[in-house]
Amino acid sequence: MTKDPNKGYIALLGWSLSAVEAAENFDRRYVVVAPDWAEEYCKKHDIPYVSWNFERLNDRSLEIAETLQEMGVDVAIPLYEETVEWAGAINSVLLDNPRLYGQSLLLRDKALMKRRAQLGGIRVGIFEEAHDKEDVVRFLKRVNQTLLKLDGDPNDPIHLKAFDKAGCLGHRVIRTPDEVDSIPDEEFPVLMESHLDGWEFAVEAWIHDGKIVFLNISEYVTLGYSVFVPASPELEQYRPQITAQIEKLIKTFDIEFGLIHPEYFVTSDGEMYFGEVAYRPPGFKVFELLERVYGFNAYQASMLVFDPKSTAEEVQSYFPKEVEDANGYAGCFGVYPRRRVVNRLEIPEEVEDHPYFESHELTPPAEETVTKRTAFGTHWGLIYFKGEDPHQLRDLLKHQEDLDFYV
Repeated sequence: MTKDPNKGYIALLGWSLSAVEAAENFDRRYVVVAPDWAEEYCKKHDIPYVSWNFERLNDRSLEIAETLQEMGVDVAIPLYEETVEWAGAINSVLLDNPRLYGQSLLLRDKALMKRRAQLGGIRVGIFEEAHDKEDVVRFLKRVNQTLLKLDGDPNDPIHLKAFDKAGCLGHRVIRTPDEVDSIPDEEFPVLMESHLDGWEFAVEAWIHDGKIVFLNISEYVTLGYSVFVPASPELEQYRPQITAQIEKLIKTFDIEFGLIHPEYFVTSDGEMYFGEVAYRPPGFKVFELLERVYGFNAYQASMLVFDPKSTAEEVQSYFPKEVEDANGYAGCFGVYPRRRVVNRLEIPEEVEDHPYFESHELTPPAEETVTKRTAFGTHWGLIYFKGEDPHQLRDLLKHQEDLDFYV
């Protein structure tokens, strides 16, 4: 694809083949900033590349911002959670806006993020930091005391999350003081929060000049297992309230441009509670699902809204109309072996024969013993589905949880 010198020059922070392919086929110049293990691949495939290891920010951190500035790069885009802080630091130099670094810290540290949301008048559950196991036991007791639980009543669960990891990593649900003993000391400090009963969903919102240009609602069937887009009509009916919440979030966190991926709960009485927000692409290949139903490339969309040289007209004309322009519904399921010992991959016939089945990226098992899934763990690969009926798709994704793919 011919690159337009009048448009922005973009640095992609981190490694994602989908993002690199999108950049190759887009009209902006780009460079990949990734650890040295990516160098060989980039050289072999003529991919513009700068080596950088994303350890903690330190005295040398400014070096990468200066390197990119000398190259004439306009903006850096974080591709995953660990590069969000780096993007904030680099963009505060490239865009001469020191506040961007502070903003990235808020978007990385879940406790700071919740405090900022609270200050902006956004509803959040009760939360606290825990430095050791005693803190967790105290919080569990206090939350249940607040809920006026009597002796013998089952406890309301609390959630433990790593401060700065992506998505489900390090997420635990604790119901009893005994379960606290199973938490390894090295996981502390953690964020603790009360359980929110409700329908959990995620949003992908592309923002340009402080305004939403495209807002997708991703519907979780089971958190950590399955998701589909666009959302079912039952969830889409909340779009006006969800849009109002995202506008509040943009204002509270001073977000002028880029892509945000927040998670919310809607309770049975229609109240919205904020879970968390990420300043990076979502997991579970939601970008690929969006491309299946809308036809636009979500990585290119992100480059467009991050680029300070993009015009409002160019941005507006890139995006389709939410829901109306969608061609069906696309979803995926993350497979996790249900047995402790497996020796081969076997896709059930009923899956491959289903009219909604599209493809899978499962590989034969590398070893026979399945490691016990701690907290939410990582799936072994995804299966993709697409169809016309959101309810049929939702039931199908739910049904996958009862099937064995590794036997």
